[in-house]
Amino acid sequence: MKQNLIIAIQASIEAGKAILEVYSKPIEVEIKGDDSPLTQADKNANDIINGYLKSTSIPIISEENKQLDYSERKDWKQCWIVDPLDGTKEFIKRNGEFTVNIALVENGNPLLGVIYVPVSKDLYFTSEDAKAFKITLENEDASVEFILENASEIKPETTTPSVVKIVGSRSHLNDDTKNFISEIEKKNSVEIVSKGSSLKFCLVAEGRANIYPRYAPTMEWDTAAGQAICQAAGVKVINNEDQKPLRYNKENLLNPYFLVSI
Repeated sequence: MKQNLIIAIQASIEAGKAILEVYSKPIEVEIKGDDSPLTQADKNANDIINGYLKSTSIPIISEENKQLDYSERKDWKQCWIVDPLDGTKEFIKRNGEFTVNIALVENGNPLLGVIYVPVSKDLYFTSEDAKAFKITLENEDASVEFILENASEIKPETTTPSVVKIVGSRSHLNDDTKNFISEIEKKNSVEIVSKGSSLKFCLVAEGRANIYPRYAPTMEWDTAAGQAICQAAGVKVINNEDQKPLRYNKENLLNPYFLVSI
């Protein structure tokens, strides 16, 4: 597992460098068939990550790869799940809240997760002993050994907060989310914490927010790395339909609605 973690960290940082190269120039945007935006940064980061992960001989599910039919995927014991640029809308807006997401899934459960934030150089990852860590890189050339030795463990808020901090998206708060928040407001003071991309998971994992309700569509590559980090930190990511943790490499890669909380 450690070698896979090293490869995922290296891939995420190198992908982040490629993303920033595009970020520093005028951004050209394509619209994909599902009406989501695509930039050269998505493509470049995907190529870099695929190059790193192929050395593991573990199959890859990436937002920017051609999706294989479930008949080809259903017997996979392990797979990588990748979003080379999560938060393309945030990237286009230039607000810095976009990430590189890499997760290793085993029998449907995300065991290893890496999230890298190219602009802030914040790196979140899971360890072999099922803990979650964060480090802010002073430069992107730091060795993985330095990263593993100097990262700090992150943990969620476990005391009862005077104000419940609920994570919302910068892009939208729909009616279902507003209704969820209204129910909490009947008993508690509430503060909305807005973040883009998989950083919403990280906020709960490191105790900067208490709850992240997701009543809007997400795909497996949006959530796998964030769930791995949350679970390692002691935070649950629960499917609203069956009250069990989200599963991965499903026939339909679309996630159900879910709740992230202690």
